Amino acid sequence: MSVFAALVSQLARLLEPLFAASATAAAIVLFTLGVRLALHPLTRAAVRGEKARARLAPRVAELRRKHGRDPERLQRATADLYAREGTSPVAGCLPMLLQLPVFFVMYRLFSASEIGGRANELLGDRLFAAPLGGHWADALRDGGPLGAQGIVYAGLFALIAAVATWTYLRARRAMAAGVPGAAAAAESGIPAVPGMAGMAKALPLLSFGTLITAAVVPLAAGLYLVTTTTWAAAERAWLLRDRGRDVRPAGVGQSGSRRPAA
Repeated sequence: MSVFAALVSQLARLLEPLFAASATAAAIVLFTLGVRLALHPLTRAAVRGEKARARLAPRVAELRRKHGRDPERLQRATADLYAREGTSPVAGCLPMLLQLPVFFVMYRLFSASEIGGRANELLGDRLFAAPLGGHWADALRDGGPLGAQGIVYAGLFALIAAVATWTYLRARRAMAAGVPGAAAAAESGIPAVPGMAGMAKALPLLSFGTLITAAVVPLAAGLYLVTTTTWAAAERAWLLRDRGRDVRPAGVGQSGSRRPAA
């Protein structure tokens, strides 16, 4: 983590002629974007696995109807299906897991008061009037929500809320169109979990959890959160840009007309 801190500090020095006292804040944003760009191949692999599970979900559901009373035969048939398609029920999960340690280190870098037994120098600078090591509660005590610091946090919260709302609406539209999302695992040969349907409906709301987190962590960590969540939302929208054309609401045929009931 100290290596990351040194890189961010060096980047801040390079940006100081352009951003003055807010150079460290700009460095946090640019460094986060650089890390997300480096991890993009892993994200692409994860999305390919998700697309494969979504594509095979109707065939897996048919196998469930056919072999539902014979779990062993169902497992073999499902494994054969994924083997023929050159994928697996958990394709894409490993790339996502590999990203988690990096995200944890990045979050700790911008929220820890100490790094390697020394004070975290990244938290000593400012974004406009607000110190990067400060919290929203500090801003409320020093000028209130419309004070110099409070306005900085208001802008941060507005960005996070906009991204969360966009993510939520996209997820709801995908679920309404029949795109497997959180419930993809249940349709890909993984045993169903009680309450999964309700969980799938609640998952889109989790995007607003970032707003709550940003209100209690240091401003530097809030900058990291808004940067990484904005990248993630835009990246996912781009990687899944063709999915809406491939998936239609249940009961709608190729021509867009609804199929007659059986």
